[in-house]
Formats: sequence, C-alpha cells, structure tokens
Amino acid sequence: MQPHSLVAIVTLAALLVYFSMAIRVGAARRRCGIVAPTMTGDAVLERCVRVQANTLEWLPIFLVSLWLFAVYWNDLAAAGLGVLWILGRILYAVGYVADPKKRAAGFLVQALATAVLLFGALGKAVWVLAATGA
Repeated sequence: MQPHSLVAIVTLAALLVYFSMAIRVGAARRRCGIVAPTMTGDAVLERCVRVQANTLEWLPIFLVSLWLFAVYWNDLAAAGLGVLWILGRILYAVGYVADPKKRAAGFLVQALATAVLLFGALGKAVWVLAATGA
C-alpha cells in the first residue's frame, strides 16, 4: 500500500493556494474600502472574488480526482499533475486579477490537469471493475 504522502502534500498546498486567494479578497476589500457583504463596486475586488469562487468550484473535482488517480495509478504521477493544477490556478489568478483576458492560459493548464486526473481515475476504476467484477 502506498502512503500517498506526496498527494497529501499537494492537497495541502492546493488548500494553501485557495486560502491565499481568500486572503487576497480581504486585502482587496481593505484597499478599495468596500466592506462585506457588498461584493461589487471595484473591478479588482470583483476579479479577486471571482478567482476565489472559481477555484472553490474546481476544488472538489480536482481533489477527488487527484486522490482516486493516486489510488488507481500512482502517487508520483498524481502529485505531478496536482502541482501542475496548482501552477495553473496561480497563473489563472495572476492573469485574471491583472486583466480578465489573461486568464485563459492558467485556466487551460488546470483544466487539462484535472481532465487527466478525472478520466484517468475513471478509466482505471472501470477497468478494475471489468477485470475483477468487484
């Protein structure tokens, strides 16, 4: 049995990236003087909120796929794809906050990493089921 330490570290790193995005929302609020619960009125704040929300939307798909890929394939490959996802999310965040037109590259990187994890895990799970009947 694999200990999955690498995937655990990548999971925690992904959560730290998400946490940093939440902190950036708070910092943007302070800079522009917009207090909660107001979410609009400053373009940078709105982009920071969107980056955080979009990352939260992707986290369940990414994390479940990451762990199942590690279980069905291996820890190192899953961790590598996880690091790619993190880098994609950072690239997405930096690009989106600077100019929404610059978010595509980061989005594509993280979406491709997620797709490999998701379909890789699904394919192997189906293959194991077909081969073993269990």
